[in-house]
Amino acid sequence: MRKYGVLVLIVLTACFWTSCAKKPAGPQAGTAKAEDMLSLLPKDVRGVMVVDAHRIMELEAVKKAIQENENYPKYQEFIQETGIDPQKDIFFFVAAFGGEKDEESMQEGVALLNMKYNRDLLLAKLKKEGTELTETVYDGVTIYKGVQAESQKPFSGAFLDDSNIAVGTDAHVKKVIDVHRKKAENILKNQEISNLIKGMNKSAMAYGAFLIPSGVMKGAASQNPMLSVFESITSIILAFDYKDKTFLAEIKAQSPDPAKNKQIADTLNGFKALGAAAASKEPELGELLNRVEIASAADSVKITASIPEETAKSLGEKMKAQKAKPQNPEN
Repeated sequence: MRKYGVLVLIVLTACFWTSCAKKPAGPQAGTAKAEDMLSLLPKDVRGVMVVDAHRIMELEAVKKAIQENENYPKYQEFIQETGIDPQKDIFFFVAAFGGEKDEESMQEGVALLNMKYNRDLLLAKLKKEGTELTETVYDGVTIYKGVQAESQKPFSGAFLDDSNIAVGTDAHVKKVIDVHRKKAENILKNQEISNLIKGMNKSAMAYGAFLIPSGVMKGAASQNPMLSVFESITSIILAFDYKDKTFLAEIKAQSPDPAKNKQIADTLNGFKALGAAAASKEPELGELLNRVEIASAADSVKITASIPEETAKSLGEKMKAQKAKPQNPEN
């Protein structure tokens, strides 16, 4: 009996140390919920966006658009080379923006991809496309650094675990690694952002919230006096969804000034009226604008839209046809 007890003790001890040695795992691809992804974002950010990519990819309109796109052969090639089928393997795209209260820092941030992937195949694809990557190690995690082809801005990326990839500025990727390894607090500990998250429609296919630095609005107003009416806006909450073959959108701009809110709503309704007048020859555009509603409250201005898929499709086809028309040279 004593030998049996010693054997059990050894096995339990081995299991304990094995579990401790495992790297932390984040939300698992295929079973994670949208809200789970927020737990990976760093605390000191000013905005967040959550996109349920899997739900979007399941829409018939999206499936059709992918198959009819002229780049569909490249899409199939990507699947063959990486083993990643975006329609089946990508579940969530989550982004966090800015860490300070100025306009420049709001352009910085990090994006998370929750997906099923093969690291080696994905890296091989990047290298084949000519992306030059260097490697550094941060707290046991390899960070791949490169330069964006178009903007020439540096970027960093890291494979957090078998389901989650972080890409963004080097500082923000490192912050995500700290959160993932339970060495730093996540965005849910940010009181300002948490209050906004509570007001978001988290059942939508895409939703987000942003704290607006006062300097951003004042800077915009200094360049265009017409924008001064928007200076009182402190944050924005938005959501986009699709139900019953209808695209739904809701944008809520929060402001503590009721008088300013009414002024903002009146200004936006004025823009809407001008657009409707200009759309007299385009019935689809007119119908689209008619489905946009703008109203003010004591603490906010809300913009809602309900657009049938057929209306959006018809308008999109007309715009595409117009773009394809040859331009007449000036006489």
